[in-house]
Amino acid sequence: MKEGMDVLTKVIKVTDQNGLHLRPATNLCKAAVKYDCSITFSRGDSHADAKSVLSLLAAMVKQGDSITITCDGVDEESAMEEISALIDRDMDVPKGN
Repeated sequence: MKEGMDVLTKVIKVTDQNGLHLRPATNLCKAAVKYDCSITFSRGDSHADAKSVLSLLAAMVKQGDSITITCDGVDEESAMEEISALIDRDMDVPKGN
């Protein structure tokens, strides 16, 4: 963790028609575990560790929900860039799945 630095946060809307179900949660988790920083999602009072598929599924994120992504650590900029781009691309899940 970087001392004296602020964590990165970004609010993003989930547009995938099925929300954060198993396939997109798996894709997000695979992307998140590549980074040393902590990556969490929050929606209201619900918080999820992006490096845990079960944690992501438990958050029950649906289409249209706005989530706050928080990245904190040495590679937080790269992590935020990849994770937010992945969400923008509907977690690389083919349409109709």
